[in-house]
Order: sequence, then C-alpha cells, then structure tokens
Amino acid sequence: MLLNTILLALRSIRRNLLRSFLTVLGIVIGVSAVITMVTLGNGATQAIQNQIASLGTNLLQIRPGQRMGPGGGGGAPAFKDVDADAIAQQIGGIAAVAPEARTSTTAVANGRNWTTIVTGSTNAWLQVGNWTVRAGRDFSDAELRAGSAVCLIGETVRRELFGESGDPLGEYLRVKAFSCEVIGVLGSKGQGAFGNDQDDVVLMPLKTYQRRVTGNTRVNTLLVSMQDGSDPERVKASLTQLLRERRKLASTDEDNFNVLDTKQLADTLSGTTRVLTTLLGAVAAVSLLVGGIGIMNIMLVSVTERTREIGLRLAIGALEGEVLMQFLIEAVVLAALGGLVGIVLAALASLGLAFLMGVPYTVNVGVNLLSFAFSAAIGVVFGYFPARRAARLDPIEALRHE
Repeated sequence: MLLNTILLALRSIRRNLLRSFLTVLGIVIGVSAVITMVTLGNGATQAIQNQIASLGTNLLQIRPGQRMGPGGGGGAPAFKDVDADAIAQQIGGIAAVAPEARTSTTAVANGRNWTTIVTGSTNAWLQVGNWTVRAGRDFSDAELRAGSAVCLIGETVRRELFGESGDPLGEYLRVKAFSCEVIGVLGSKGQGAFGNDQDDVVLMPLKTYQRRVTGNTRVNTLLVSMQDGSDPERVKASLTQLLRERRKLASTDEDNFNVLDTKQLADTLSGTTRVLTTLLGAVAAVSLLVGGIGIMNIMLVSVTERTREIGLRLAIGALEGEVLMQFLIEAVVLAALGGLVGIVLAALASLGLAFLMGVPYTVNVGVNLLSFAFSAAIGVVFGYFPARRAARLDPIEALRHE
C-alpha cells in the first residue's frame, strides 16, 4: 500500500509539472541561498585565517604607541635594534626576533621605476614571517654587520622592474641615492590580511636601511616569533616587563608600546565572520519558510480540485490514513525534490562566487544534509494540514462536490 501511495503521489505531481515546479521554486531558492551563504562565509573565514597565518607563526608585533593604526604612536620613542637582541637573549619561549623598519619609496632598475615598500631587517625577518628565498640567497653575517648594499626583492617588484621572465639576480636596483645588488628573490605570499600586497617589498640589511635610506637608527616594529607550545600570555607579560625596564617607565606610567598577537587577531576576525555567516544563513532560511507556505497553499488548492477523487477513494474503502499519507507524500516529495535541486544550484553558485571573490571553496557536508533534511521536514509540517483536511472529507459530500 505504501508503494501504491507513493506512485499515486508521483503521478499527481507529474500531471501538473508547471504547478509543481512553481511550488518547489521557493524551496530551491531557500536551500540554495542557505548553503551558498554558509559556504562563502566559511570560505571567507578560511581566507582570513590563511592570510593572517602568512604573517608568521605564533607572531607578536610590538610597536611604539598606546594603540595600533595611524597616529597611534603619539610621540612614543621608537625601538632600537638592541631591543631585539635583549628580547632574544633574556626571554624564554622565543624562536626568533626581528627588528623591522620600513618606508615607501621609488625603486628604479632596468629602465623602469616602481613605488614599493623598502624594509630594513635581518635574516630573522624571513623566519618570523614564514618567508622563503625562491632564488638566490639571504644575507651573510658580514653583509649584516657592515651594512652592505645588497637586497632581496618580492615577486611583485621583480615582475614590475624586470618583466615577467626577467632574472634580477646580480642586477642593481636603485633606491633613493644608492644602488643595491639583488642577491635573492622572495617566494610569493600574495595578499595580506589587511588587503596589502605582501610581495611588493624590497628587503635590505637594517644597517644599510638606516644609513642609506632614513639616516637614523629608529626601528618601527619588533617582530617576535614564539616557539610552538609556549604560553603566549607568559611571553607577552615577560616582553612587557622587559620593554618597560628598557624604556625606563615608572610603575605609574602607562605602556608607550603595544603588543599585537596575530593569533588573537585571527580568532577575533574569524569569530566575526562566523557570526555574520550565521546571520546571513538565518536570513536566507526565511525563504525556506516562504517556500513551505507555498507548498501548503498549492496542496490546499489540490485538495479542493480533487475533492471528488478523494470522495470516490473513501467511498470504495480507502482509509483516512491512506488518503492522509498520499497527500503528505506529495508534499514531502515536492519539498525533497526542491532540496536536491537547491543543493546542486548552491554548489554551482558557491563555486563561481568563491572564484570571483578569491576565497577558498569549502564543501560543508553537514550543512548540505541539514538543509535537505530541513526542506523535507518543511514538506511534512506544511503538508500535514492539507493532507488531514483531505482525509477528513465526508465521502458523500465529496462525491456531491462540483
């Protein structure tokens, strides 16, 4: 009997294909919208985590001033390269420390010029930032001590100054009034967490940068990479105490520097995107309810149209439960079919939008199964009332219906 009931339901759906299509359209839109929003949200979260991870592993950024951002320095004194040495020698749980000074200027080479970020640091800068040297080599100890005119360049600088297939090794690049020999090309890292091009960089020894570019010994940032398994809070507390001593701050003075933990930043941004993803998914889920109401309306119309058919079935011995099951199965099949089509459309839409937005495409099987189950449940909930109404018709009154 169950098989016959299912066949009757499918036959009724096939008789009214256009109406059935319009009925499931709301479910299709709802399911595809929910899955697409959640998929893109998860992709955006993954992209943020990847971009922040590209800044470095277990990285702490220490900058002068009481807050991050433009104007955050507030006249606070800059760091010195000896501060990095003190941190590396006196604080446990540290993998590497790199002093960093940087400025934007124009680099000229091969008859071309390009405005880029010139950075002065040591080889530890490559370690804390998870950089690789794709071609050439890093700085020698003698070059770092003497402040030699050598540099490493990022992939963007190589492409803009030396062309797509140009080999810059051994060539000279002019920055301001001096020229430096290109001894290495950095591996590409792409876009950073804040939308910046991480490959648009020229790296030179810190002493070279201080003598030839800025003419002072200021260090803008201290980059600290913690060892795996170290306690970030303990390390930050030790850093704060050491820097307060070196900057001669009294116990009543506020810190004139700030410490940014990139892991905390990643967790905060990821949490924000997850909340937005949930909100967008909830908004999209409203269309599922609208689709369920559409199914109920169409099923009520179907009951009215087929009143004589229902009366005839009841008159020849069909049970109320069998009539109820027939109409309930019609509603569930419509909703489930809409869910399947919605999943397929969501996969295509998510793949295309993820490519356009430049975020990873992540498949969440749980969300797909939940959306399908929810669409089928909507068929049960919104199909029950019309099915019950059909099952409770009086056979005599149904047969008289015109």
